[in-house]
Amino acid sequence: MFKNILKASVAASVLMLAGCGQEATDTSTDVIAEAPAAKAELGSFGIDLTARNEAVKPGDDFFSYASGTWYDNYVLPDDKTSFGAFNALHERSQEQVKVIIQALAEKGGEEGSPEQMVGDYYASYMDTATVDSKGMAPLMPTLKAIAAISDIDGLTAALGRAGRDDSRSPISAGLGINRLDPSKYQLGIGTGGLGLPDRDYYLEEGNERFDKIKAAYLTHIAEMMALAGVEDGAAKADAIMALETKIAGHLWPRAERRNRDKTLNPHTMAELKESFSGLNWDVFFEATGYDVNELNVSHPSAMTPLIALISGEDLETWKAYLTFHAISGNSFLLSDEIYQANFKFRGTTLSGQPKPRDRWKRGVSLLSGTNSLGEAIGQVYVKKHFPESAKAQMEELVENLRTAMGERIDNLEWMGDETKAKAQEKLAAFNPKIAYPNKWRSYEGLNIQKGDLFGNYKRVQEFFHAFDVARINRETDKEEWFMTPQTVNAYYNPAFNEIVFPAAILGAPFFDPAADAAVNYGGIGAVIGHEMGHGFDDQGSKSDANGVQTNWWTDEDRANFEERTTMLVAQYNAYEPIDGTHVDGSFTLGENIGDVGGIAMAYHAYKLSLKGAEAPIIDGLTGDQRFFLAWAQVWRSKMREQALLQRLKSDPHSPAKYRTIGGPRNHDAWYEAFDVQPGDAMYLAPEERVRIW
Repeated sequence: MFKNILKASVAASVLMLAGCGQEATDTSTDVIAEAPAAKAELGSFGIDLTARNEAVKPGDDFFSYASGTWYDNYVLPDDKTSFGAFNALHERSQEQVKVIIQALAEKGGEEGSPEQMVGDYYASYMDTATVDSKGMAPLMPTLKAIAAISDIDGLTAALGRAGRDDSRSPISAGLGINRLDPSKYQLGIGTGGLGLPDRDYYLEEGNERFDKIKAAYLTHIAEMMALAGVEDGAAKADAIMALETKIAGHLWPRAERRNRDKTLNPHTMAELKESFSGLNWDVFFEATGYDVNELNVSHPSAMTPLIALISGEDLETWKAYLTFHAISGNSFLLSDEIYQANFKFRGTTLSGQPKPRDRWKRGVSLLSGTNSLGEAIGQVYVKKHFPESAKAQMEELVENLRTAMGERIDNLEWMGDETKAKAQEKLAAFNPKIAYPNKWRSYEGLNIQKGDLFGNYKRVQEFFHAFDVARINRETDKEEWFMTPQTVNAYYNPAFNEIVFPAAILGAPFFDPAADAAVNYGGIGAVIGHEMGHGFDDQGSKSDANGVQTNWWTDEDRANFEERTTMLVAQYNAYEPIDGTHVDGSFTLGENIGDVGGIAMAYHAYKLSLKGAEAPIIDGLTGDQRFFLAWAQVWRSKMREQALLQRLKSDPHSPAKYRTIGGPRNHDAWYEAFDVQPGDAMYLAPEERVRIW
């Protein structure tokens, strides 16, 4: 769940930088927060012991032992594809944000004030009568512009605008951070353009699940085109599917797309035009709005064949492709009929979700994002719901984890002194950000109007895009946050060498000021360790203390590191969540290193916190047992099979069950805590346990 920053663009320097408005001068940190609970929120000490299935041996299935009774009895609501600890906190955050939005709307304010913008934007979303009465009309100017394309330059311009139009393109441009000089922004050129979650959906032969999805996709395309009055929808659907299949054939496999060595390819504009001469780049960049001299091409070997597709495929097919994706991409802003038609495929067929979330929840999500009014809401959220004392406790935990990691680096047997010194330098430079930004974004100049949902969304989108365009030649802002305080998540940003923990994740079972220390170290402590671990995973370890992508390793130490990561890849490759579909150990490697290393750091820090004393027995559980149970219950989750399949093909995180078991079984302390023995299903011989950090 913990995402690398900039929607993966810092890791790949490809996708769009999360936009922001100009910064305000308000740096107030006064907090009017709810008092912390006098007792632990879960159970007597911070863990829900009733969730366990004690009939299961921990060494056979630690996930079921820790959460099996809950899993067997929990019924997923129709509006969810999964539910677990993250979702429970997210639901709480959404309820809290809903109250904040309603209060801001009731308070009102002058034109351009946060109260006016939040209130009117939310009201425009909830005004279903007006939205339904407009039907497809708000999108018609975009569709007419696509229909009017008459030549390759017109197509090139439309592809350049596709992101701003919420359509798709096989080639896209977005702002990221220069991996060779993190003080600068850099435009990235990326590839994509598929309507299904991953290239495997198109290319994997003989997969019955994918065959059914592709058949449903064809029907869906035709239905969406019919809603816009497009004729010959079935024939156009066939052409779009054929085109996307060709695109898929040129895209890099998912494991390669996260390789920072392969995706770092700086070009001047002159070099771009020379290397990839088949596209009129002047027309493309004019449509994007960016004016740049230097950029990064993330997947160069895919560019030439994709450009050949742009010029070689029938123009009418490309127009149909852009039309369909514009309808699909904007469906959440249009009438309920259009939204429901899109949800039937994207929500139900692809993810197994029987019905949409309540509209108010979708509205809260729309407003709460980083590239929306999220920080205007976040300022109120932290004052109302985040106790300042929790921030101090988190800062202390971070420093304890930093100390533990430093000791572990010193004691590594497989790493030499030269590399250790560089690793310590990077660790010391980690910048932790806790709960909320030190300064908040301004939305000055943004125009939000009552009764104009489509227009409001597009003006918000263009507001952030204009800011990105304007700042491309500015120095990067290291105070910027890429998640809002009310987001239940965390991230590591390699370009700034920072670990970031929004306020909303600092709740049970991750963190509870009243919980037992072992629980907080096994929960949020391991989360902190996980994010620190991203700085030293297979890709994050390619950047130094200053965020510069460079090799700070000796060849011998890197070889030793890769020997261990290869073992971890093999472990996770063996997990089979769905019959015939395994976890991709290479694709998920960075997150798996984060989990294994995060547990090691957190356990080490927990032991340091005891200062040599023996942890008490609580409810019959040792401190070590409570530590690992806390980790397991953080990942307690239930997921629909369709959503699980999509995750396996498109998400670099392993499914929750395999995060629960994959980390602990590589730690000797877990074996001792639960008396795991040879013959138990999860048992690994000591020499097979992966010890990296």
